[in-house]
Amino acid sequence: MLPRKARKGSSRPTVSRPELLVDGSDSDFRRLVEGLFPLLSIHTAIRDGYASLVGLPGPQYTILLCIRNLERTGSVNITMVANALRQSGSFITAETNALEKKGLVAKARGEADRRKVTISLTRQGAELLDSIATLRQRVNDVQFHSLSREEFRMLVPLVERLVRSGEQALALLDYLKSHEQAA
Repeated sequence: MLPRKARKGSSRPTVSRPELLVDGSDSDFRRLVEGLFPLLSIHTAIRDGYASLVGLPGPQYTILLCIRNLERTGSVNITMVANALRQSGSFITAETNALEKKGLVAKARGEADRRKVTISLTRQGAELLDSIATLRQRVNDVQFHSLSREEFRMLVPLVERLVRSGEQALALLDYLKSHEQAA
């Protein structure tokens, strides 16, 4: 018997939650997931473009921005940056060491506990970010011009929730992979 030719759209849905299906189809879900890849790619290219203007690799530029944003609420340390960027502490340490050598980040040991290290932007680091602030504003306005105020206010918490659930999904995938290999 010859195998039947697969019909278009007849594959098993990639999700089972009714909230993610439209008329039993996962096509809108797949559109969402497939749309996230080019969005991330475009946003990364924009970030790398900003970074190249100030002579930094993209990750170091992102770390500078993160430090600046976190400084608005108080002192900053490696763990805070690592958590905010979902990166390892060792990666953030290595990159902040490089930024410190460039004079863009300062590190200070705590007086009460010498093991605690705070990091902050130097004046040179702040000036570097400020040097492209107008350009960033113009580009960001274009990148996100399609959002209404209401959509923007909905999108921010939605993305934060998707990051958290994405981390849970990644942990589940890692768990299932490790247990499947052991079986």
